[in-house]
Amino acid sequence: MSRFVGAIDQGTTSSRFIVFDRAGRTIAQAQREHRQIMPRPGWVEHDPLEIRDNTYSVIEAALADAGLVPGDLAAVGITNQRETTLLWDRASGRPVHNALVWQDTRVDPLVADYARDGGQDRFRAQTGLPLASYFSALKLRWLLDNVPSARSRAEAGDLLFGTVDTWLLWNLTGLHITDVTNASRTQLMNLATLDWDSSLLSAFGIPPAVLPRIVPSSCVYATARPPLMGVAVAGILGDQQAALMGQACFAPGEAKNTYGTGCFLLLHTGTEPMPSRHGLITTVAAKLGDAPATYALEGSVAIAGALVQWLRDGLGIIKTSAEVEALAASVPDNGDVYFVPAFSGLYAPYWRADARGVIAGLTRYASAGHIARAALEATAYQTMDVVRAMEQDSGIPMRSLRVDGGMVANRGLMQFQADMLDVPVVRPATQETTALGAAYAAGLAVGYWRGLDDLRANWAVAETFSPAMAGDQRLRLQAGWRKAVERSFGWVAA
Repeated sequence: MSRFVGAIDQGTTSSRFIVFDRAGRTIAQAQREHRQIMPRPGWVEHDPLEIRDNTYSVIEAALADAGLVPGDLAAVGITNQRETTLLWDRASGRPVHNALVWQDTRVDPLVADYARDGGQDRFRAQTGLPLASYFSALKLRWLLDNVPSARSRAEAGDLLFGTVDTWLLWNLTGLHITDVTNASRTQLMNLATLDWDSSLLSAFGIPPAVLPRIVPSSCVYATARPPLMGVAVAGILGDQQAALMGQACFAPGEAKNTYGTGCFLLLHTGTEPMPSRHGLITTVAAKLGDAPATYALEGSVAIAGALVQWLRDGLGIIKTSAEVEALAASVPDNGDVYFVPAFSGLYAPYWRADARGVIAGLTRYASAGHIARAALEATAYQTMDVVRAMEQDSGIPMRSLRVDGGMVANRGLMQFQADMLDVPVVRPATQETTALGAAYAAGLAVGYWRGLDDLRANWAVAETFSPAMAGDQRLRLQAGWRKAVERSFGWVAA
């Protein structure tokens, strides 16, 4: 058998290719950023061709750097930024418009229109999702309504819709498919049937001919074309579901939080979808081959690492993202400054499209260090809000939190997170858990790993952050955060 498994990890800011061995260790990797296209306030786009070409480039670079060829890979999995919406020509393969990124808010007026007839939760029973600009259905509706001739061409079967997994797999294999985890984020799939729902397609005005076929998350789909010639493509998972798998959270009650561009906390809930009454999302966790699908509760936060990028690119108070930790540590506390990064509204558990970012508590005492510290602390506060909602929904108290993503290298943030939650925060030895989860899905499909016990055996702790803050200080900071969040509400017409 080939020695390794590969994973394409296509994220919001960059594309990566990582090669893993049987123990889950990284053997080779390469990464390349792509442009963030923002033609208007609230609009966020990506160039699909740039993403495709960057993906090909990092595959070639990672293999070359390690002296590997495609034949050294037993299989390849794909994990991707979810909800980002693409539409392309079936014959030419050319996109008809830039991809609309999950953060894009141009469909807020459509959200309000739909909510007037049945409320924000009118589709939650079928999909597990509230009406929000976050999900793919209304983004696709916008493309069909605003790109010239798109609707008539889609109805004729000449255009194809997909999230990023579908786009990459179509380019690598020619198949037009998506897995159940990504389909569950479109607001067009029924959680019970795991298939496109005709009533939802009708409500959103989506022609069935444009949709990909829904498949399991772990299954041999096809063999790839160059630059992965002959390799089995055998796993697809949305990025947060991939991280759940990479963190070996396979049993009900196990949870992980990923700190990336956004912040995403998932709690495994078993083989039945668990409805949320406290602002969370019900989503598919995975479907491994013919086994029943498993589900999760998810709390989605739009802005986490993206706020650090904004400090770098928007304000210019840091030159590199890595500098934020030292700048935040240059002050002993937040100076009563709070940063609510509602750049795209607030997601879970608030779901307030009318919110916008605010920095509260400023005085002349406040410095760049206080703003940097408030920006990092915002990620921990938002996670805290989601954890409390998750505990209310599930009835399961959080006893520890497994963490991953680029921001977990920031020890100050991880300690503050433990302090705010008052539970240990556990960082695993392998931090590339999103890509690892995609590799696991692919490797299981071809027998590279025999089962979930093999994957559990790979998981190991690198560091545990234990809470060390006095209770009265914790309560004071949490109260300040709640005040700041309230100030962000009602900034724009919902």
